[in-house]
Amino acid sequence: MLIDTLSSISLLDNTAIDIDIEVIIVTKNQALHFDVAALSNNMTIHIVYAPQQVTISAQRNLGFAKASGNLIAFLDADISLASNWLTALRPLLTAQTKLVSAVQVASEHASPLEILRTELSNANVDCHVEFLPGRNLLMTRDTFITSGGFPEHLVTCEDYVFTQKVGEQGKLFYSTASDYVHLGEDKEFIEMAKKEVWRGQSNLASLKGRDIGLAEYPSFIAPPVFSFGLLFGLLFFVLGHSVLALLCMVASIGVLSLYVLRLVKLASPALSTVTIIKFYGLYFPARTWGTILGLIKPIRTSSHS
Repeated sequence: MLIDTLSSISLLDNTAIDIDIEVIIVTKNQALHFDVAALSNNMTIHIVYAPQQVTISAQRNLGFAKASGNLIAFLDADISLASNWLTALRPLLTAQTKLVSAVQVASEHASPLEILRTELSNANVDCHVEFLPGRNLLMTRDTFITSGGFPEHLVTCEDYVFTQKVGEQGKLFYSTASDYVHLGEDKEFIEMAKKEVWRGQSNLASLKGRDIGLAEYPSFIAPPVFSFGLLFGLLFFVLGHSVLALLCMVASIGVLSLYVLRLVKLASPALSTVTIIKFYGLYFPARTWGTILGLIKPIRTSSHS
């Protein structure tokens, strides 16, 4: 997927704005097993080999330290950019708008889960937002420096913390002017649940030292309410406490229903209600378990580029 990401960068149309493209790959692999030079027909590529123990945030900061341009982009290593990504997003950076990102589109033969993930990513588009996912971010060098960089103590959730810090300088914009395909998007539900356990382990750590916007509170509250409501509802039912069991089940089903109805309104006709229920039925417990694991044991870092 890294090769596909680099290929999409090499195909960016940058002639209209006359920008030289410099790519810094930051990897914890000991070597890259492909010909980097073959992909650098219109761009310079540098490779930084990071220590195994560092976080993704630290890798991003290492990449910035190597960069020489005044325009900075952070990309995940498993996305494919539209050819107009640079020409469409660059004009959106202004004195007021400090950070821009293109929207996600599903791949040609996307699974129902990938379509669902894409719909969730695009809940609010062509507007200013409180935070942005870190898959594709465009900003100036000065904006990055003023933000203080990515929070290296976090293994996950670092993009939300970083973009919120940028938001203290100016506005964040999520734009349909260009798009990208997330090549590494979850395709199967069990795979998704395992990743959410991992992602959830930095949930509470991400709260440290920052203001929490109202839009974020549901993402912290809903998973445990659903999961513990279901768990204690079954437990009270077994113990014969029918009233308590009913109250717990109402809380659990109520949270699930609110999220399902919200996504039904956002989703394309290709996405069934059964798929949405299945998603949240796995997502909420996975996030809850991940949060618990984050409290009782250190989280291991990822080896992704």
